[in-house]
Amino acid sequence: MAGLRVYYGGTFDPVHDGHLAIARAARDVFDTTIRLMPAADPPHRSPPGATAAQRAEMLDLAVAGEDGLCVDRRELRREGRSYSIDTLHDLRAEHGADAPIALLVGADSFVGLPDWHRWRELFDQAHFIIAERPGSPLDRDLRPELAAMLAGRWCHAPQALRDTPAGLVFRLHQALHGESATAIRQRIAAGRPWRDEVPAAVADYIERHRLYLNGSRDSGPAARPPL
Repeated sequence: MAGLRVYYGGTFDPVHDGHLAIARAARDVFDTTIRLMPAADPPHRSPPGATAAQRAEMLDLAVAGEDGLCVDRRELRREGRSYSIDTLHDLRAEHGADAPIALLVGADSFVGLPDWHRWRELFDQAHFIIAERPGSPLDRDLRPELAAMLAGRWCHAPQALRDTPAGLVFRLHQALHGESATAIRQRIAAGRPWRDEVPAAVADYIERHRLYLNGSRDSGPAARPPL
């Protein structure tokens, strides 16, 4: 069976140090390349402050020189909404039914999984790696339909995700990082300090292209993986 392929989806508007910390932690635990996959048209949030092309270019800058991290633009090449189930069907067509595939998501996004498009089908197509921190929402009551779906799926060994194509859920523990894409956009719009929370090359790109100076698009929820 092929090695585990991990896809880290999100709006990355902009990519920040917290995103990179999650990707590095997953890379080190699973000893595999983490593919950061920007959403072109993310459902259930206000339009991104940067274009899809700009967000992908910032990701390129963020992972430059990073072993085991790369950018996957497949959702930018597809028309329509960036639904995870469609992406997973594309990946299955590309890699086959037996390839181990995982989606890397944050805990705050994962607890809202029942709101995702055709969410139950996702477990037939991929594993979930949940990036969590102390006080994780996974430690509180889950919605009943999600709790029922998760019964028997939790695993603690990285190897288990390599040994089967899909259907398992792994909790990825990582150091606390307070960065938020929403907060960064708001600080830029308000003229408050923000550069220390993103890679230097990304900060230069934001300033060069004058991104996020208008905070009017920040009324929606924080960036999340594509649904």
